[in-house]
Amino acid sequence: MATKTVTVGSTVGLHARPATLISEAAAKFDDEILLTLVGDDDAEPADAGSSLMIMALGAEHGDSVTVTSEDADAVDAVAALIEKNLDDE
Repeated sequence: MATKTVTVGSTVGLHARPATLISEAAAKFDDEILLTLVGDDDAEPADAGSSLMIMALGAEHGDSVTVTSEDADAVDAVAALIEKNLDDE
């Protein structure tokens, strides 16, 4: 299992546009990719392939998110997007 914790770079957090870009990237991988908001121990992990589940995390700019998958390349790709300011993409 590959895991990486990153900081949300988008100034609006993981809302509509960033969530859509992340879910589109996650859909390119066969393995499940899960996102967890660090510090929210009660929250269920979100499926990175679902923009609605990503938005439901409530991750804001500067929050930490853990990306987990069996596919290390998938973790790296999704983590890199979360760290970017996707508001301008």
